[in-house]
Amino acid sequence: MDSSAVSTDWGANVPLDDVSGRVAVVGVGESEHTRASGRTPTEIAATAVERALADAGLEPTDVDGVMTGPGVPDQLDAEAFHAHFGTSHDLWESSAGGGMRWAATAPVAAAAALDRGEASVIVNSFAVAWATQRASMTGGPGQTHAEERFKGNLEVPFGWFPQPVYFATVARRHQHEFGTTEAQLGAVAVTCREHANATPTAVMHGRPLTLEDYLASPYLAEPFRKEDCCLISDGGAAYVMTTPERARDLARPGVEVAGVGLGRSHTGTHWAQQEDFTSTPQVFAGPAAFAMAGIDPADVDVATAYDPFTIVSLMQIEDLGFCAKGESGAFAEAGELRVDGGSLPYNPHGGMLSHAYVLGIAHVVEVVRQLRGEAANQVADAEVGIYGGYTGPEAATLVLRRSDR
Repeated sequence: MDSSAVSTDWGANVPLDDVSGRVAVVGVGESEHTRASGRTPTEIAATAVERALADAGLEPTDVDGVMTGPGVPDQLDAEAFHAHFGTSHDLWESSAGGGMRWAATAPVAAAAALDRGEASVIVNSFAVAWATQRASMTGGPGQTHAEERFKGNLEVPFGWFPQPVYFATVARRHQHEFGTTEAQLGAVAVTCREHANATPTAVMHGRPLTLEDYLASPYLAEPFRKEDCCLISDGGAAYVMTTPERARDLARPGVEVAGVGLGRSHTGTHWAQQEDFTSTPQVFAGPAAFAMAGIDPADVDVATAYDPFTIVSLMQIEDLGFCAKGESGAFAEAGELRVDGGSLPYNPHGGMLSHAYVLGIAHVVEVVRQLRGEAANQVADAEVGIYGGYTGPEAATLVLRRSDR
């Protein structure tokens, strides 16, 4: 099926201010990514921010802006930042950051604050302790969805819950429409595990997975096996933003924010009713971000995308224009997503499938490290990288470009 034939009347691009060349990412940091650890999200985020500031060569007192995400409690907001670092200076604060699609769009709010002089050094962070909380079945993604009113009233009563069940339905539809096979889903899982095994910080480091292993694994929700599903982790990450002018004076070269796009489904959280069931709002976000950056998909050297399930990886790869609609399964099966020899090195750290489930912010950290040439599983000569954020009803694309000062 040609991608030009895909219906686009079920959603739209959300116009954003042009931020190309207005923001630079100058530091990145991660906490340890683990199974249940007993840590709180605030503690985890503080560790990530400490490491991001050290990476940028900055002190806590240099930070005058903090960003966290909406809807997830116990983040490193202004009050928690001061409590942890022992500071008391004025901080610009925004909840338009964090993970998921906001990890991609945070630079838009940051650019506005930098332009207005409300902040000069802004940290975006996000953390979860869902592996620790899972023992009590509270605070994780299942609870978040169950408490959403549309899902609770119109989907859960019919058994369309939790996430593996309804994304397995999406995968089955993709199989029906395009002939996607289980082995092709498995190619995504195996590739991400290979990348995680080359990344020492990955939760699944040292736990190899072959396609034979994948196909021998029992079904979780047909056609899904557990390897089609993301991890549940404790962990977090952070990145530091400032102006390109200030970035030139810091110890490390900044990575330029070249473009940002945001797409939204008209059905919102009740996306079971989305007309184009096998597409994501990246069909709207990706072209807008690429246009802002002045690039085409062929110019991308390394790609990361929010990957709660293998099918979401395949759909976003199509919707971002890296292959025609319906051809991502064959694309993955041919090895095109591999760092070693693929045309589109994808989630080189292992993604949420095998690195850590910290809702996408570690993907941005990975892209920055790739563009600085210091990733554990380095893509050769990477100059342009992207992160595709996703929530279901929304998707966002962040384009980052290597800066040589």
